[in-house]
This record gives sequence, structure tokens and C-alpha cells, in this order.
Amino acid sequence: MNFDLTDEQEMVRDTFARFLDDNSSTARVRAALPSGFDPALWQGLAELGAFALRVPEASGGLGLGLFDAAVVMEEAGRTLASGPLAEALVAARLLAQLGGSEELLGKVIGGETVATIAMRDVAEFPRQWIAGGLVAEAVVARKGNDVVLIEVPAAARVAEENLASTPIAEIDLAALPATVLGSGETALATFAAGIEEWKLLLGAALAGLSRAALQLAAAYAGERKAFGVFIGTFQAISHPMADLIAEIDSGKFMVWKAIRSIADGEADAAGQVSLAAWWNAETAARTVTQSLHTFGGIGLTLEHDIHLYNLRAKAWPLVAGDPQLLLGEAGRRLYGNETASLAPSLPDVGDLPIEFDLGEEARAVQKEIHDFFAKHVTAEEREKFHYSWEGHNPRIHKLLVENDLAYLQMPKDVGGRGLNAYAVTAARDAFEEEGWNNPVAGVAQMVALIMHRFGTDELKQDVLSKVMSGDAICSLGYSEPGSGSDVFAAQCRAIPDGNGWKIEGTKMWTSGANLTDYVLMLTRTNTEAAKHKGLTMFIVPLKAEGVTIQGVHTFMDERTNITFYDGVKIPDSWRLGEVDGGARTMAASLELEHGGGFAKVQRVMVEEAAELCREIKAPGGGKLIDQPNAQARLARAHANYLAAELLQYRANWAQVEQKTNYAYGPMTKVFSSEKFTTDSRDLLDLTAPYSLSKRKGPAGALNQDYRHAHGTTIYGGSSEVHRSMVAEKGLGLPRSRQ
Repeated sequence: MNFDLTDEQEMVRDTFARFLDDNSSTARVRAALPSGFDPALWQGLAELGAFALRVPEASGGLGLGLFDAAVVMEEAGRTLASGPLAEALVAARLLAQLGGSEELLGKVIGGETVATIAMRDVAEFPRQWIAGGLVAEAVVARKGNDVVLIEVPAAARVAEENLASTPIAEIDLAALPATVLGSGETALATFAAGIEEWKLLLGAALAGLSRAALQLAAAYAGERKAFGVFIGTFQAISHPMADLIAEIDSGKFMVWKAIRSIADGEADAAGQVSLAAWWNAETAARTVTQSLHTFGGIGLTLEHDIHLYNLRAKAWPLVAGDPQLLLGEAGRRLYGNETASLAPSLPDVGDLPIEFDLGEEARAVQKEIHDFFAKHVTAEEREKFHYSWEGHNPRIHKLLVENDLAYLQMPKDVGGRGLNAYAVTAARDAFEEEGWNNPVAGVAQMVALIMHRFGTDELKQDVLSKVMSGDAICSLGYSEPGSGSDVFAAQCRAIPDGNGWKIEGTKMWTSGANLTDYVLMLTRTNTEAAKHKGLTMFIVPLKAEGVTIQGVHTFMDERTNITFYDGVKIPDSWRLGEVDGGARTMAASLELEHGGGFAKVQRVMVEEAAELCREIKAPGGGKLIDQPNAQARLARAHANYLAAELLQYRANWAQVEQKTNYAYGPMTKVFSSEKFTTDSRDLLDLTAPYSLSKRKGPAGALNQDYRHAHGTTIYGGSSEVHRSMVAEKGLGLPRSRQ
């Protein structure tokens, strides 16, 4: 796993970033209007080697990889570079690959001549809009069975007012002189690969543009006051920004992942290219709208820079047509029959450092898990598996403990497996594939870690030893009827009682309490101190006198509990940490934070939906999977789980490599749970009425997914809590919670 650039790529990025900061400031962008082209900037980019980036060394270029070009394009997007940079990069590469004029190629690389590309076949669309058409003297295009170079005289380049004052022009390409650069399958594949490369370069540029626009808005929200407070404290402002930064980051990573998938020859690489372009176009459009709205009325004025981002976010991708067509294209490539035919038309991406492989240790533990279930678990037991506590099987749990497969992320010094975050993520995927995904082991190891760190010798002997041997399990007693996600508002009392304590109060959402032996409980021990300073943690036996457990059943087919404690007596030796030091004690559980989300569940859900679409007969004949509407909706859900997975990988990587963590775990959780919810709803609709049934198979699974998804935005901390964390740590917005 690696999300880092090489030293050389850092140098390239920094070099272009400094140049663009100086030469593509918003003042320079404005100065380039109304044509939208800055000749001095273009020449400076040429001197830095921008147009030679993807040209092979044999043709006088730098011969760098597609990833290097994407890094540069992200900076160009961030600074709204004035000119058809992505198109020029592709045109220069095509001229070199197809053996165009060496003199022309030299002028393009040197910035003397602007070359661009046509997005549509000239034979079908003789007159079309061209990015950079106002300033380009050469256009590389497909014309039937040929790839041609079209010379564009000044008279054919007519300025026209347009959305973002970019140098586009509508040109009658069929009426202009054309030189054939190549014909037949090889030439057409080369040109098609160039179009795929353009999609990724555009995606990178839009990701850079989106982040810059959102950062402008976040900075303003942190300094602008309304009603006496910074507007960034309003969740109506900060929470949409938190959602958007997750989508911006995942959009950039989707570009990276597509390039990696092309390099690795993955079957769905072509679909990922389409998704990356579509995702970033959609995200940019929503980001600039939200960012402009943050500025209020001044965002509408020509004097404010945000409108420049707003208009270019739409203008850049629309030169190729409706971005929704990219989603349809992704659907055909992923769920239709286009993947195999498009594989040869993907670009040669060159070397890249980015890696999304979880590693050998991860694959080894996955194999262990699959082998374990094949050997030890019966078909009858599998029938009773469930994602909730009700799926707990004491025999299987005990065997998992004995085979060192239960407490995987727990440190070795506590008796766990001590796997890194990559292997833990892989293990969770394997458990999901086996259908064993209930929370028992996860909660048990969290409680065990706290007992190990803060428990007395007596507690370790009486309780910890049983948990570690698999003979006892634990639940959590944090939430209360009146506090929900605000755990520090706990009112359940622990009152001194001789040499011990007496527990009085109520806990809500004590999932598993009807099955577990102990509960890790957060109690209030000081009513005079600040709410987070007057708390103490205990282990409380659930079989003790004075404990009442009342089931609460959800429409998710899940049982949780409300638990009542009426004078439950426990010894002081079962206290965890200092009196009134519960907040610090609870923080120990953060050692087990691995940026977990619901990507694995999302992925299985999409696979179930695709399977059901292959079974359902469509109106008019054929199967539902053959319908463009179904393919596009499956592709959208596919994109969401891919984005969630990439965010989770980034969180894993930041932890393992000890990188600065900008709430990557909460970002993963809120993004994946929210997308799980919206996609489960949409896929339930897509496959109706079959999805109404709870029968076994994909229909019943989708039915369950829809009900399950609603809880994921609530338990483990609601989406609102996590959005606030992302807004504060990820965007520097002022704290919105008291």
C-alpha cells in the first residue's frame, strides 16, 4: 500500500505548483479573459516540459508516466490554468505515437503551436466544439477508419462568448485540410487510448479545482461571522463541506486507482476510467455550487474569485458532452459487454509508485479464514449467520480464539494477533465473504485492551482471562436514553459503597447484553465537574443481582437492549483507570481504530444486485442487466463502494505509515454508511418487486441490505458527529459541538 509520490514526483509537482501559483493566479486568470488563453503561461509551461511529459524520449519528450501527468494536471486544476492543457498533452503524445510531423511536434512541445483533440468522429460529427479551438492550429481527430491531423487556419477559429470564457470554438473540421496519421485497428486503438487518457487527466484537474474551491469556502467560513459566531460553526455550512471533501479525495484516488488498474491489467480498468471522469465532473459541479453558496451574495459578484471555479468546473468536462454519458459508459463496461473489446484501447501508463495491494500478510490471513470456515463450520451453522449480535455462535467464536483468528488487531502483548491495518481490512473482507460479520470479537478485543491497560490484577484474573480464552464476551454500555452519541453526557451513576461501588441508572442500545457476560460501562462519578471530566469506567457483570435486560427489536432484524441497573454492586478492583478519568480510559480503544467503514458490505450488496439483475426478465425481452438504466445504476453503486474502499485504504495507510491523520477514519465511516444507505435504497428500487421478498438469495439479501443500512449511519457515532470531526480536522473549520 502506498499513497506517497516519489521524491522525483514531489519535485515535479512542487516545481509546477510554484510556477502556477506565480503565473496562474486568479489575477492572471482574469487577465486572460475573455479569450481564456494565456500565451505567456503557455510558453512557461512548455519551458518546464509540460507538453513533453507524455511524449516518448525517442521523439524528444520526457517519457514520463500517466500518473506524473495526472499530478501536474491536479495543480493545473487547482490554479485554473488558462488553456487546453489536458488536450494538448494528449495531442502531443498522439503526434509522437502516430508519426506526425516532427517539426509540428517540436513546435507543440516548445509551446509555439497549440495542438488539441476532437472528441467525436469527424465522419459522424463534421462540425463540433473543440477545447482550445480558438487558439489551436492543429487538431488530432478520428475520421472513420483513419486518425487524421487537421490544420486549422485563423479564419476558421472564431471567438464566441461561452460559459466560462474558455478558448473553445465550434469548427467545421470536415471542411479543413487533413493529413492521415494512421489507419486501421492499431491507429484507432491508439487514438481511443488517447481519449481514455484525457478522461483521467480531466478527472485529476477537476479534483484539484474542487479542493481549491472548497478550501476557499472553508477559509471564509472560519472568518465570517453571522449572529455573533463564525458561520463555520453552523452544521448547515460545515457538514456539506465534510461530505464534499470525502468525495473530492476519493475522486482523486479513483483516478490513481484507474491508472493502477490499467498497469495491472485488471478486467474492470476501462470501467474505472469512465467512473473516475464521471465522478470528478459530478463532484466538481456540486463542490463549486456549495462553495459559492457559502460566500452568500458576494459569491455572485464578478469581483469574487469563487465564480471562476464555478464556471470552469462545468466548462472543462462539458466540451465532451453530458458527463452522465460517462456513467452509462461505465455501466456498459462493467456490466455490459464492452470490457473485453475496450481493453486494447487503454493507454500505456508507464511506471507509478501508487499501490493499493494489501500485501502478503493480508492474503495469508484471508486464506487462513477461508480454510477455517471450510474445515470447522457446518452448513446448518451458516444458515444462522447474521451481521448483528444474533449471529453469535459460541462454538465458532471459541474456535476462532483458539486458532488466533478472533482478536486480529489486538496488540501481541495483550494476547492478540497484532496484525497491521492492511491485514485487518483484508480479514474483515474475508469474514464478510464467509457471512461471519457479527461484532462480538471486535467489541471483546476493545474491552480486553482497556482491561489490559487499566485493569487491576484481580480484574485481569477474574475477567480478562475468560475474554481472552473465548469463554466470555462483552458488550458496551456507553449510550443512554437521553444522550445518544453524546456519550460524555452519561448520567448513569456509580456511587461509592464501602470498598466498592453501586451502579444506578439506565443504558440504551446495549447490543448483545442478552448474550454477553460483562458490559464495559461509562458512568458518572462526579456531578460537579465538567461533563467529560466526571466520568469513570467499570466492568459490570450482567448476571449480577439488580441487572434487568429488556430487548429492543429493530426493523433491521436486529435485537439490541435497554439495560437497567438497580443498586448493582461491584468491587473497586473492577474499576478501569482513575476515578473521574473515564475519558482518558476510553481513549485507549482508539488504538484499534483502523478507518473501518462499510465498503466490504457495499461491495457484496452491488454483487448481489448484479446477480439479481441477471435473473430478472426485462420488459420487452432479455434480462434487466442488459438495460442501460440498470447498468448505469449498478455502476454508480460500484463507484461508491470503490470510493469507500479507497478512503479506507488511505486511513489504513496513514495509520501504518504514521502520517498526519485528518479524521480519515471518521471520513471513511460517514461516507461509506451514507452511500450504503442511498445505494441500498436505489438498488431495492431497481430490482423491485422481487427485492420486496425476504426469500433466500440475492432478493432477500438486498431486502436485508436496505434495512441494515439505516443503522450504519447511527451506531458507532452518528453521521453528524463524524461530519463535525471531518470538518474540524480535515478542513480546519471551527468546532461546531460544545
